[in-house]
Amino acid sequence: MADLRITQIKSKIGCPEDQKATLRSLGLRKIRQQVIRPDNPAVRGMVHKIRHLITVEEVE
Repeated sequence: MADLRITQIKSKIGCPEDQKATLRSLGLRKIRQQVIRPDNPAVRGMVHKIRHLITVEEVE
């Protein structure tokens, strides 16, 4: 399985607390910060929840 490169592109200000918690659990704190996470159903679910705040790329 490949990994996912997740980049935060928008601020979490004004978002519900559960979306802020999802960003924190992925390890994102700042705009334009990138993290690499494994491509599994749990991470895909988190990505789906905050898809308006991030961009996702597949990494080999």
